[in-house]
Amino acid sequence: MVKTYSNCTVVLENLEITYMEDDRDLSFLRSVKEVGGYVLIALNTVSRIPLENLCIIRGHSLYDGSFALSVFSNYNKSTNKGTDQILLTSLTEILKGGVKFFNNQLCNVETIQWSDIVNAGNISIDPTPSKNKNCGKCDSSCFNGSCWAPGPQNCQTLTKLNCAQQCSRRCKGPSPSDCCNEHCAAGCTGPRAEDCLACRDFQDNGVCKDSCPGLLRYDPNLHQLVPNPHGKYSFGATCVKSCPLCNGLGTGELAHVLSINATNIGSFENCTIINGNIDIIITSIYGDQFTKTPKMDPEQLNVFKTVKEITGYLWIQTWPDTMSSLSPFENLEVIQGRTKRGSCSLVVSGLHITHLGLRSLREISDGDVFVSKNSELCYTDAKHWQKLFKSPHQTVNIEGNANAATCALRNDTCDKKCTADGCWGPGPSMCISCRDYKRDGSCVDSCNILEGGPRETAMNKTCIKCHPECHPMNRTATCSAPGSANCTKCANFKDGLFCVSRA
Repeated sequence: MVKTYSNCTVVLENLEITYMEDDRDLSFLRSVKEVGGYVLIALNTVSRIPLENLCIIRGHSLYDGSFALSVFSNYNKSTNKGTDQILLTSLTEILKGGVKFFNNQLCNVETIQWSDIVNAGNISIDPTPSKNKNCGKCDSSCFNGSCWAPGPQNCQTLTKLNCAQQCSRRCKGPSPSDCCNEHCAAGCTGPRAEDCLACRDFQDNGVCKDSCPGLLRYDPNLHQLVPNPHGKYSFGATCVKSCPLCNGLGTGELAHVLSINATNIGSFENCTIINGNIDIIITSIYGDQFTKTPKMDPEQLNVFKTVKEITGYLWIQTWPDTMSSLSPFENLEVIQGRTKRGSCSLVVSGLHITHLGLRSLREISDGDVFVSKNSELCYTDAKHWQKLFKSPHQTVNIEGNANAATCALRNDTCDKKCTADGCWGPGPSMCISCRDYKRDGSCVDSCNILEGGPRETAMNKTCIKCHPECHPMNRTATCSAPGSANCTKCANFKDGLFCVSRA
């Protein structure tokens, strides 16, 4: 979860925070500002969930078909532990869907004026104030006594109920001059479309609009549609010049195409999400004389190095002999398995690779795994696949690959810096998890905390560089966390809490 949401500001689909225990550090959630689907917070005992920068939930998909925000069962009676606070201090609009809270011991939730936040949807909140003894009262400055936690900084911000009649939607205050632009969501800092805290429909270079510039425009001289040089794609609620979401096999222009080949692989350039499937078979690599499909240059497969998610399945039945692993998919994180081939969402069969190399893969949401008849393939322990599955009904079939004795003889075993979880191939960059620390995707023995360079701090067993404005220290840590406010000593000047290059 840390890897998924660290430094993430926009969650395109759903944000689910579940089974977080009281010792978990969830500070990485502070970066999230927008969620496209729903937010689910359930079955946690961690004391605080810091979502104080989340300002809008769009509700494109709803939990239980009705709710954009569902918060329940965040309290364990047997241990008397539970979540005290859900800091949603910036949340000012839910575009679609309702809110439901039940079976919690949360502080101050009953004080929130949810009708200011929810546009259309049911509001189901346990009206009884929490019996939690750790709860404090709202600050006296909070309007109508509404807050997320004690302190003036945690008062609820109203952007609808206190608006003047002249305002069509949201506002930043009670005066008619405080009305937000009609394209704004969640509030604003001024009257213009570029002053919105979030966009109701789309954001194009910082300006909120009801649609992105079209890819085609009408040419009055030719009396026909022609490509628009200023056209953009919509990606979530953002207008982008090139689309990071591409159609895979079975969708869009590839709806009736059987496999990836030399003529269509170029369409995946710069893709991060493939909406559909990937099939790589014998005609993909060696071409097809009958259909006049040319052979593929193995280098063309590296187009997949930007891919992080496949919504369907990944099927690889032929692979270039010059490649010892599936390294073009080394950054693939999720195979959703929304569509499957048979029951499988991942099949690797009949290849001459020595290791899989899928070092970023962390989830196979649905479907089975079949890795078979790869005679040279090592690093195939079936146990680690179970940790990638989301359902107990998913299965893995590993058979007919190189046997353990052959792999040990070739020294094709996991690096000593890996844990017992296993690895995807040789070397410290292929570990599923690290015995000690991780730096830039590779396992290391230690971080450069007291010596070496550049100086680092360790967070969640990951080495993170100190800010350049931190002065390198001897025999003590240079910083306590990333950012110029966390330096032990400034290299140049200090401005308030922050180290800066000039006074």
